Amino acid sequence: MSTVIKLNAEVHDFPRRVESPETNTQPFFNRELSLLEFHARVLDEARDLSNPLLERLKFLSIFEANVDEFFMIRVSGLKEGLELDEAHMLSLDGMSAAEQLTQIRRRLLPLLAEQAKCLNEEILPELKLAGIEIASYDSLTRHETDHLNHYFVDHIFPVLTPLAVDPSHPFPYISPLSLNLGLMVNLGADEESAANGRRGREPRFVRIKVPSALPRLVPVGFSHSKFVLLEEVIEANIQALFPGTLPGPTHRFRVTRDADIELRDEEAEDLLSLIQEELRQRRFGTPVRLEVSPGMPDEMVQYLVESLELEEDDVYIVDGPMKIQDLMSLYKLERPDLKDEPFVPAVPEWKQEYKTIFDAIKAGDRLLHHPYESYECVTGFINEAVDDPDVVAIKICLYRTGPESPIPPALIRASENGKQVTALIELKARFDEEHNIEWARKLDEAGVHVVYGILGLKTHGKLTLVVRREGESLKRYVHIASGNYNPTTSCIYTDLGLFTVDETIGRDATELFNYLTGFSLQTDYQKLFVAPVNLREKLNALFDREIRHKRAGRPAHIVAKLNRLADRQIIEKLYEASNSGVKVDLIVRGICMLRPGVPGLSENITVRSVVGRLLEHSRIFYFENGGDADVYLGSADWMTRNLKHRIEVVVPIADENAKRFLKDVVLDTYFNDNTKARSLWPDGKYRQIPSNKGPELNSQTYFMQRAVNSQ
Repeated sequence: MSTVIKLNAEVHDFPRRVESPETNTQPFFNRELSLLEFHARVLDEARDLSNPLLERLKFLSIFEANVDEFFMIRVSGLKEGLELDEAHMLSLDGMSAAEQLTQIRRRLLPLLAEQAKCLNEEILPELKLAGIEIASYDSLTRHETDHLNHYFVDHIFPVLTPLAVDPSHPFPYISPLSLNLGLMVNLGADEESAANGRRGREPRFVRIKVPSALPRLVPVGFSHSKFVLLEEVIEANIQALFPGTLPGPTHRFRVTRDADIELRDEEAEDLLSLIQEELRQRRFGTPVRLEVSPGMPDEMVQYLVESLELEEDDVYIVDGPMKIQDLMSLYKLERPDLKDEPFVPAVPEWKQEYKTIFDAIKAGDRLLHHPYESYECVTGFINEAVDDPDVVAIKICLYRTGPESPIPPALIRASENGKQVTALIELKARFDEEHNIEWARKLDEAGVHVVYGILGLKTHGKLTLVVRREGESLKRYVHIASGNYNPTTSCIYTDLGLFTVDETIGRDATELFNYLTGFSLQTDYQKLFVAPVNLREKLNALFDREIRHKRAGRPAHIVAKLNRLADRQIIEKLYEASNSGVKVDLIVRGICMLRPGVPGLSENITVRSVVGRLLEHSRIFYFENGGDADVYLGSADWMTRNLKHRIEVVVPIADENAKRFLKDVVLDTYFNDNTKARSLWPDGKYRQIPSNKGPELNSQTYFMQRAVNSQ
C-alpha cells in the first residue's frame, strides 16, 4: 500500500523510509549523493573528446578540487554525525550518517578510477603526442638525470626535512592536502651491537613533505615542454637524505582534514579575532581521508591509518599523480591549439551610447549578462561613483572579493575623496576568509565604515547603493546581482546583474543596509525579496498564485534557474504545484534533492543541469502569472541555509524587454541545449539530452557568439 506524503510536515517529521505514490522510490534524493553527481558531470567534461586537451586537464583539476572540498566539508560533517544520536542525523531521504558514508564511498570509487584512467591513459599520452611530456625519471637519459641530480642538490635538498618516528620523535603532523613521501629507513647495527652479535635497530618510518614552494613540474634540461614530477627527483636522490643508512622504497600519500569552521559568532565579542583563530585551527582539523599510492605496503597503510585515527574505509588508492591541480601549470604554456578559443566580452550598446553610466541608468533599467557582457560595466559604475563629485555615499556588500580585486581599492579612494563609504564584508565566506580579513583591515585603516554583518547570518546578497546629489534632491542608484563583486571570477562564472534608479527599490536598499549595519528591524520591503525576512513567504505566495491560476484555467508555469535545490518546504511546494497541473521546469547546476517525473508526485516537473566551459551561477525565477509574467533575479538558491541563515536579495525585473530577454533568450536557450545539458531522471541519474530534434546547441557557445555579433 502506498504511503500518503504530508507535504506540509515539519522538517524533522518524516519516516526513515518514505515511499512516494505508485513508486518504490524516495520523494527526495540524498543531498550528498546529488552533489557527487554534479562532480561526476565535471569529470564528464574531462572525458569529453570535443574539449581541447588542456581544457580537459583543467576539468580533471576542478574535479579533484571539488572532491577535496567534499571531504573537507561534507564528509567531515557526516563523520561528526557518527558520534551523535542517529535519530537526529537522518538525512531527508532517511539515511543515517553511517549509511551515507557507505554510499559516498561506493559512488566515489568508480569516479576516481575514471579520473585515473582519463589522466593516465588519455590526457598524458595525448599531451606527449602534442609535444608536452611528463616523463618518468626512469625513462630519462644519463645526461638528463645528471642535470636533474644537480638541480636536486642546488634547489631541492636544502628545503627538505625528513621527519623520523621513534620513541623521542612522535608521529609528525601532516598538513592538509600536502603531498608526502613515506618510507622505512633501516638504521643498521652499531659497532657495539655487531660485536655482541645482536641485530641492528628496527627500521623506522620517515615522512618527507614534498615542498609546495617548489615547482611540481621540474623541466628536464632546458626544455619548456618536457618535465618530471618533483617527487620523482626526490625519490631518485633519496640516499642523499640518509647517508650511512638503508632507505627503503618511497610511497606517496596525502591527508585530507576537516576544514569546516563552526562559528558561534553570537557568543563572540570580536568576530574578526574569532575567525582568525579558527583559520589557524583549520590546519589542524581532524583527518577524514588518506590517499596512498598503489604500491604502498599494507603494513605502512595500516600504520598511517592508526596514527591518523582513521578507518580502513577512509583509505583511497590513487593510481597516478596526486594533486592533479599542480599540473595546471601546463595551462600557462603558449599552446592556444590546446585551449578554448579566447573570448572577449561585449560592451553593451547603452554603455557606449551615454556619456556616463549614471545617465544610462536614468534612461532605463540596465540588465547585464556576464561574462558575455563586460564586467567593466560594474567596476566602471563603482569608479564613476568614486570620482563623481556629486556622489555623497557608496554602500556595498562584499562576499568574495579575491586578492586582486580593483573594487576595495576604489572604495579606499572614495573614502579619501571624502565620500561616505560603507562596506559590509562577509568574513565567513568559506575559503576566502583570509582575503576578506585583509581587505577589511585595509578598508578600515582608510576610513571606510567596515561592517561584518549580522550575528548568526552570512551576508550573501550582492548589492550596491550609490547616493548621488542631483539638483535639490538625492537619487539612489542600485546594482543587484547574482554574482560576487570579483572581476576575476566574473570571467568564468555566468551571472546576471541589474542597474536601476527605481525609487521603491532604492528605499528598500536603504532599509536593507540599515538592517545590516544598525539595529533596524525592517520587515516590510515593498519590492525586494530579502532572506531571512520575507523571501520564503514571497516565494510561497508566488507558488500558490500559479496553483490558483492553473485551477482557474489560466496560464501557469514555473521556471527557475539556480545552483542548488535542497529545501524541503520549497520542494514540497513544487510537488504541490505539479499535482495541481502546473508545469515546473528547473535548471539546477548542482545539488537537487527534488525527484522529477514521478507519477502522482512530480510528473509535471523536469530538471536539467548544464556543465560546460563556464560555471553556471546565475539565478532566475519566472512565474507565468496567468499571462502577465513576473521575472526575478538575485543571489538566493533554494536551500534552507539561503532562506533561513543568510542575507539574500532578489529583485523583480520591471522592464518588459529585459523580462522577454531572460525568458525567451536566456532560459529558452538553456532548455534547447542538447550538447552540455543533462536531464535528471527519476532514478537520480543524469542523461544526455537527445540531439535528434535539431542541430546541436551549446548554450554557452551560443551566448558567446551572440555577444560577438552584437559588437
